[in-house]
Amino acid sequence: MFPHSRLVLPLAALIAGASVAANASANEVNIYSARHYDSDEALYNAFTEETGIEVNVLEGDSDQLIERILREGEASPADVMMTVDAGRLWRAEQEGIFQDIDSDVLAERLPEAMRHPDGQWFGFSQRVRAIFYNREAVDPSEIGSYEDLADPELEGRVCIRSSNNIYNQSLLASMIEHHGEEGAEEWAQGVVDNMARQPEGGDTDQIRGVASGECDIAVANHYYYVRLLQSDNDADREAAEKVGIIFPNQEDRGTHINVGGAGVVKGAPNQDNAVRFLEFLSSDTAQELFASGNNEFPVVEGVKKAEVLESWGDFKMDDLNISVLGENNPEAVRIFDRVGWR
Repeated sequence: MFPHSRLVLPLAALIAGASVAANASANEVNIYSARHYDSDEALYNAFTEETGIEVNVLEGDSDQLIERILREGEASPADVMMTVDAGRLWRAEQEGIFQDIDSDVLAERLPEAMRHPDGQWFGFSQRVRAIFYNREAVDPSEIGSYEDLADPELEGRVCIRSSNNIYNQSLLASMIEHHGEEGAEEWAQGVVDNMARQPEGGDTDQIRGVASGECDIAVANHYYYVRLLQSDNDADREAAEKVGIIFPNQEDRGTHINVGGAGVVKGAPNQDNAVRFLEFLSSDTAQELFASGNNEFPVVEGVKKAEVLESWGDFKMDDLNISVLGENNPEAVRIFDRVGWR
């Protein structure tokens, strides 16, 4: 088995990699993770401390891990696959990676919106796709919803990532669910018409674009903003201070959220330990580590949030079941293509 603590394999090794022995052990669990946060080590250590079960971790991006599990077949040592975004979890589901899990603990601890209807995978941390604005150029009262991003009055003022970004695909997937395909396409076309520039860069670049005046409004996941606010770099903090955050759609469905999630791999050699690990991720201990480690929102009600998230106060989140974001992903991609969102 691969060694305890994280085994991080480069792309070439993941594609060509040698097989790993799949001998099950009563005292370990093997996690294939597309989460690349140093803070996750605290999750693994806390699980081992609580249960005595050793955690072995192999990292790669989601597509690499899916490919590896499929290539390894029945000999795969993988017990759990962890990744971010419901769209990526759905892709793994479509490839037959996960098995159905029926856990009373997960059913009790996790909100229904965070549970795949068949127990194929579960959401354990929440990521808010927020709207950011230049404090000097925008009255935040004018931007109350994602729908407002398509308002012709914002022509040439919006920064947002490309259509191949899974976060944007899931946002559009939620628009499909709420407005239908025709309404979602009309919205996407409106956003394209309002872009300040062709999509480029990651979420942090969109926020920087607002701070620099390249655009007035941007869309990004909340924790990228927190990283700038808490950066050791003076320029990062100065940029963040020029930008405000909006949690859209408080008057109706609530702000769009996505997840960090996981499922038990079909044929897991350490299945009982895998289920136990997922149940641990729903515990207050793990939920607080998600919150403190990457400034993600806990999914379990009442768990303490990171200080900066507490400072934002409570706001309404969309309670759409996250599995829908995956189901609507193919149509979201087609809409992006039709409207020319590159």
